[in-house]
Amino acid sequence: MQIADFRLTRFQFARDRVIGDSQVRADDANLAALELVTDTGAVGLGFVQTLFFPLPDVAEIERVFRSEVWPGLEGQAPAALAHRVGRPRGGKQRALTLPFHEALQVALWDLAAKQVDLPLHKLLGSSRDQVRAYASGLDYHLTDDEFVDLFGHADAIGYPAFKIKVGNPDFEWDLHRLNLLTRTVRKDAKIMIDANEAWGAKEALMKLETIRKAGYELLWVEDPILRNDHDGLRLLRQSAPWTMINSGEYLDANGKRLLMEAGGTDILNVHGQVTDVMRVGWLAADRGIPVSLGNTFLETGVHMAAALPEVEWLEYSFQNFDHLVDEPIRIENGVAYAPDRPGHGLVLSETARRDWSRPNLLPRDQLGEAPFNPRTRGQQRAA
Repeated sequence: MQIADFRLTRFQFARDRVIGDSQVRADDANLAALELVTDTGAVGLGFVQTLFFPLPDVAEIERVFRSEVWPGLEGQAPAALAHRVGRPRGGKQRALTLPFHEALQVALWDLAAKQVDLPLHKLLGSSRDQVRAYASGLDYHLTDDEFVDLFGHADAIGYPAFKIKVGNPDFEWDLHRLNLLTRTVRKDAKIMIDANEAWGAKEALMKLETIRKAGYELLWVEDPILRNDHDGLRLLRQSAPWTMINSGEYLDANGKRLLMEAGGTDILNVHGQVTDVMRVGWLAADRGIPVSLGNTFLETGVHMAAALPEVEWLEYSFQNFDHLVDEPIRIENGVAYAPDRPGHGLVLSETARRDWSRPNLLPRDQLGEAPFNPRTRGQQRAA
């Protein structure tokens, strides 16, 4: 099996609710589907996503891909590329013009698993096909009513754990949101908060102590302070033993290794780049550090979660992407199930390609209504 061709399909549509945290917000979905096609006709699928700014016209995406990426793919075996370790030095150590990296890893591993006719999680060495999922609202910019509606729905369909955004300059707002959540969801719910680096180390400790005194028990606090403040993260771990520090989300593989070596996390947060997640996950297992799978596009992270021994939780954020594929990852009663189909199990929907592809950049006022998302009942709309 060799890579013989590629297809890029550009999408741009409104989100069904505004998402964001104490630092950022996003109203639109801007992405492209990358399909790598082999000489046997197999297709590997990955998604290129930009959170804040639209991708250029598809002709420009294709030009950049053909110039910067395709020479290293054409005629190559997908499995060999999935495992390849490069030696970037000097001017070679730079980001691609467009964020293709995660899409490439996902598409290559999709093809590698299809070649041996295995679900991706089994190729990665899983001994299970499911992992607990928690409901994450990306909810900082929602009104109180929208917040209650989203998490009330998540509770009603069986999620046992919930993560909310904090980090407002007015700390009373954070406490108010915690109060709203605990009044909305089940009494025995597990609760996490995510500050997205809004606090300093001493400030974070004072606020965590206030949260605890107010009667809120936290499973973890995510990214409370700056990602590279190893001393501060270690201080929080030692000074707040009643909760766990979840960090590493914003770091690359080397940064995650340094974080663990510095004792800066109780739980390591990883995302969607399959090769990097597996390598860092193995290091975490060697140190006995639990791993959490943060948001991965269309929940492909369930495969890595099922394969790594230290993963207990997968994040699900109710984003309206399901229409892009024929059969999304199944999540029921707070459990995410890895598909038993060859590869990662996701196939680009031809209906989506026909109805939702946007070859050229559109202004936001021309995006129209957001695609319907049955998992959130379509009730939230972008602000």
